[in-house]
Amino acid sequence: MNERKRERPDDYFKDWKEREALAEGMIPLVGQLSRQHNVKCYIYGKSLVNQSVTQIMKDHRYVRQVEENELSEFETFPILTVLSTLDLGPAHIDIGRLAVNYYDRGDGAGLSIEEYVRREVADLVGARSASPARPVDVVLYGFGRIGRLMARILIDKTDGGESLRLRAVVVRKGNAPDDLLKRASLLRRDSVHGAFDGTIRVDEERGSFVANGNEVKVIYADAPDSIDYTVYGIDNAVVIDNTGVWRDEAGLSLHLKSKGVSKVILTAPGKGDMKNVVAGINDEIVTENDTIVSAASCTTNAIVPPLKAIDDHFGIVNGHVETVHAYTNDQNLTDNYHKADRRGRSAPLNMVLTETGAAKAVGKVLPQLAGKLTGNAIRVPTPNVSMAILNLTLGRETSREELNEYMRNIALHSPMRKQVDYSNSPEVVSSDFVGSRHACVFDAQATIVNGSQAVLYLWYDNEFGYSCQVYRILEKMAGIRYARYPRKA
Repeated sequence: MNERKRERPDDYFKDWKEREALAEGMIPLVGQLSRQHNVKCYIYGKSLVNQSVTQIMKDHRYVRQVEENELSEFETFPILTVLSTLDLGPAHIDIGRLAVNYYDRGDGAGLSIEEYVRREVADLVGARSASPARPVDVVLYGFGRIGRLMARILIDKTDGGESLRLRAVVVRKGNAPDDLLKRASLLRRDSVHGAFDGTIRVDEERGSFVANGNEVKVIYADAPDSIDYTVYGIDNAVVIDNTGVWRDEAGLSLHLKSKGVSKVILTAPGKGDMKNVVAGINDEIVTENDTIVSAASCTTNAIVPPLKAIDDHFGIVNGHVETVHAYTNDQNLTDNYHKADRRGRSAPLNMVLTETGAAKAVGKVLPQLAGKLTGNAIRVPTPNVSMAILNLTLGRETSREELNEYMRNIALHSPMRKQVDYSNSPEVVSSDFVGSRHACVFDAQATIVNGSQAVLYLWYDNEFGYSCQVYRILEKMAGIRYARYPRKA
């Protein structure tokens, strides 16, 4: 087994400056791999693309929390250096996991770091993408909370432009003469998620805005079937409908009547027999022939991964899901008429007891749990980040320690690691999870176990984390495939 650099340096400041220089040196290498090879580099699921020096260092430090051992830039920089010299095909490469496998687990016993890296990615050298030959056009139908976050994600991931391209957003014409400027301004500044990371300019003559070089047409329309997208140079597009107005196949199929559209994704629970898909859990049901799918709800995405994990290992007899949910645009700012019970009362001033279909929707994704769960929701006066509380009767007795360790391994080493994150801090609160890319974050400190009874607490960014899940389904629908390294978790 290879020897790790000692954790406690003699001079902390000198050590910091040395690691800072290495992190700074990583930035051009990460950018080169991303733009020239469509290779995205990560440290335990945290993307290094377009990150600052300090953020890269924080990502290294994060590994200490989850692996209970330090990860240093001294260990990852050589791996990144070797990767930058290779002719690689498109892939997602976790250099943090490669480093831990090499230094801690002895995967590279007897090999130099260069020999080890070359061996691990040998089948990627000279490989070419199995993705579509040209970038897939994407249209956002609706430009509200989820629409604008989807735009940020799509623009951030454009890089070399080989995979997905945001080409247009569709909205209803506003009353303001400077409607286009207002739409762009809402993308540029966000009260919850902060400023857009990049530059945005408005081209009123062309009816578009340009974000980090991506020209996005703003199309005004009142109906899904009233647009000829080919007029705008858009063809074979995937439409992401985030309006929530049409939620069954009959309504969503109106999009397919517009020229230039091939597929539709709904960012809400689908009605009827429509496929409700949670990325990382049942996305294998999506086939190349599917034209309309639902990405389910933010809460369904948050609870399904841990429910599947728990059911796989312990079994679930029955349970109740209580959601403590941030208020949404559906509620009123001040007391006023609302067709739904209680939602007419002021959202920023009240906890509002309401219903959620998430527990019932679990059965559409995990048929083995159909009828076993009940659910309710409380809307609370916070603008983003929610919590799901799972009160479960398990198939066998366990302990808090066993359950937490199992969920830690799920978050770190299972195929669900993009969906489930793990927190063991006794100090975290909801705002700490703004911007989380996971479907949920398991709070180990809050776990309660009494024999076969377990209460689990899950944080989730109901806006951004959910949007990341929608993006993963978009890749699936568009036929985008990335090889992932290391091959084993």
